[in-house]
Amino acid sequence: MDDAGLSAGLVIRPARPEELEACARLYVEVLTETFTWAPPERHRASDFLEAARDEEVYVALDHGRIVGLAAFYRPQGFLHSLYVAERGRGVGKALLDHLKRVSGGSLALKCQAANLRAQDFYAREGFRCAARGRDGDVDWLRLVWSRS
Repeated sequence: MDDAGLSAGLVIRPARPEELEACARLYVEVLTETFTWAPPERHRASDFLEAARDEEVYVALDHGRIVGLAAFYRPQGFLHSLYVAERGRGVGKALLDHLKRVSGGSLALKCQAANLRAQDFYAREGFRCAARGRDGDVDWLRLVWSRS
């Protein structure tokens, strides 16, 4: 393990079709745990699976176990999902660094305004707020990154 707690066995690669159900479960688990301001029934595996049809889904594997995922919609350079099983180990940064390499030089995402921890993470990784908005009862920020 390195200083961030990352295992030397961490691998980032495209998700295989048979792994998408496990990714959807991780998606729901992390949303339910993190988005405490939203009712748990709002988080559905089917939402992830539907979006994944049009997205590139990457997994972070630690000795073969899925410990994180990122879903990227290439036509808009949009990071739709970035979720990790255990925060503070560098898995999210490893996934994001991978996306920065494969994205073509820019990324955008929407972050719920209530998710201050995610905002701090993305700010540390060079993202800046380009817009603010509201979908129904959810305030969000559009964060962008570009290779300089």
